[in-house]
Amino acid sequence: MLTESRSSPLPAFPWFGSIFRAAAVLLAIVVALAGCSTTEALTPVPVAAPEKYAAIVVDASNGRTLFQAYATAPRYPASLTKMMTLYLLFEAMQQGRVSKASLIPVSQNAASQQPSKLGFRRGEQIEVETAIRALATKSANDVAVAVAEYLGGSEQGFASQMTGKARQLGMTGTVFRNASGLPDAGQRTTARDMAVLGMALRKHFPQYYHYFSATEFSFRGKRVRGHNDTLEKIRGVDGIKTGYIRASGFNIVTSVNADGRKLVVVVMGGETARKRNAHVEELIARYLPQASGGSIASSLFPAATAQAEAQVPAPAPAMPPMAMPAAAPTAVSAGIEAPIPAVEIR
Repeated sequence: MLTESRSSPLPAFPWFGSIFRAAAVLLAIVVALAGCSTTEALTPVPVAAPEKYAAIVVDASNGRTLFQAYATAPRYPASLTKMMTLYLLFEAMQQGRVSKASLIPVSQNAASQQPSKLGFRRGEQIEVETAIRALATKSANDVAVAVAEYLGGSEQGFASQMTGKARQLGMTGTVFRNASGLPDAGQRTTARDMAVLGMALRKHFPQYYHYFSATEFSFRGKRVRGHNDTLEKIRGVDGIKTGYIRASGFNIVTSVNADGRKLVVVVMGGETARKRNAHVEELIARYLPQASGGSIASSLFPAATAQAEAQVPAPAPAMPPMAMPAAAPTAVSAGIEAPIPAVEIR
């Protein structure tokens, strides 16, 4: 287990350091808000783990960004990675290379993955449809590796395909090293890229999107519960995926369809699942009324934008278990009015 040792200059007052750190973070947020050009008050940035936090809210009907905070800063995707694993599996099904009934063999490498997992043994097989449910609902790491080896020949080869597909979709800040999201120092993404992927999944595979709405499934006579509580607790949420490793904090990509409007909300770096979900709920309540009606956007985010934004340096990185590339200064903004030229999904 990784432990951290810290020396305190005031051992007689152990509470002083916590107060000082909280005050420093609060001051940074105040400065950010003061420098923002929009007159609308910004949604407060959670202070629990600011070096991991990132968020974006996108109007899914036209690709317009309604809110963003550190949306292009590098972050660990954790199990959000499985969204791309599923994207490539759905693509293989759509192309007729596999069917729902196809059997995926489980190797020793796949069976040996760390939880969350279904607990397959070497030599067993899993149907493609069960694999989809296991990835979307249970976030099973053993299944993710089995799918990767089945479609890509090896997990490494499949990860290269995942990164290539990310580039085709316009995900410029994402690199995949594995199919599960388990810790890897080279695996990275951004909140903006995860929003692109969430929208692409719904647009390109509407016939399979319902898998992301499931809260449970049956496997070998047992009920397997999922991790995404927002599906049952926040009105309008119909997917899509959660993720967590120690280095990332609690991540989520959320699809919302309510009142004739659609949003994609990404929150990364939550201190707990409960706090992350509360922040998602707050962002939905604030920005859903600003979204337009219509179908999922056919084109998404800008390759570049000339919009003036408040530039706020990303917080200095803490000491996570894996080294994270330094984040460039990035924007915190809200209330963006004009549609932005978009990167076309291919």
